Amino acid sequence: MSSKARRKFLLKSYVTEEEFERIMAASDMASLSLSEYVRRVCLGVKVESRDDQQARRDLLKISADLGRLGGLLKQAIAAGQDKATVSAMLRGIDKTRAELLARVKKT
Repeated sequence: MSSKARRKFLLKSYVTEEEFERIMAASDMASLSLSEYVRRVCLGVKVESRDDQQARRDLLKISADLGRLGGLLKQAIAAGQDKATVSAMLRGIDKTRAELLARVKKT
């Protein structure tokens, strides 16, 4: 359905107070209106929490950092840096990669 299509049908469901509070909390965690949250869940669309969204942004930043580190390594090799310096840079990149993997496993 296109985003411009007019929604004109209303779905109604009875829930307990506890269920209502859980659904409201989940919609808040996803930063979605109750209507949008329920629509996505009913249609089987993956709903990400703010934490998931933040984790994705953090992973993108880390990925960019790794790219910059790789670029610096390439510059070091081109500039004729000694083996110890390049090895230290590689250890730094490997450490960052390990931190990235640990973070991904937590998510």
